[in-house]
Amino acid sequence: MTQELSSKIVEIAHVRRRFGYRRIHDMLRPHFPGVNHKKVYRLYSAANLAVRKRKKAKRPDSERVPLQLASTVNEVWSIDFVSDSLSTGRRIKCLTVADDFSHECVSISVDWGISGQYVTRLLDQAAVFKGYLLAVRTDNGPEFTSRAFMGWAQTHVIRHILIEPGRPMQNGYIESFNGKFRDECLNEQWFETLAQARSAITAWRQDYNEVRPHISCNRMPPAKFAELHRQRAGDAARPSSNTTEIN
Repeated sequence: MTQELSSKIVEIAHVRRRFGYRRIHDMLRPHFPGVNHKKVYRLYSAANLAVRKRKKAKRPDSERVPLQLASTVNEVWSIDFVSDSLSTGRRIKCLTVADDFSHECVSISVDWGISGQYVTRLLDQAAVFKGYLLAVRTDNGPEFTSRAFMGWAQTHVIRHILIEPGRPMQNGYIESFNGKFRDECLNEQWFETLAQARSAITAWRQDYNEVRPHISCNRMPPAKFAELHRQRAGDAARPSSNTTEIN
């Protein structure tokens, strides 16, 4: 049992190199019911699998503004850009969209450049499958303050929350997601073409939503957490079968 567990820990750690022992423990629970996280930690440490922390650039202190917690799916989507480059040195741009409540990655779109009009088309495409949001949170980038984007938000009666300039943590949900996206995907891949980047990023997004456990989602994947919330919301809205009709 111990040898099998140790082998599985090493296997997961080699595939998911940025996972610590806690997240590996979450991945093990379906295969080893009742496995203790302390035992996983001992075997993880014995195999010398500790994740090396990447050095972060020092940033000046700034005022921390608490985010209002979303209470349901599609209440608020946070949007931002992440840049990367191909092996040729040419830059690519990734538009990341995440649901503040479920932490599900709604969309990651990759291209050479993305305008405000392009952003609205991508959000309309996402809404076909997810439904339209009530509010969107962005920074003050030109794509989000363009006439195309502002007009789109007004047309669909979507509240546009603009964070203060120089206050990225007011958009903390997407900043946190972008950190995971860069650490677990972009920094682990070497893209030679735009098509290769799109394919790899799409695969990572699917894994993030459907397989990867998320601490804020009761240690379950965001897509499963969102689906359970929708089911509970539907059950709460459905009238009880025991209700007696009054004439």
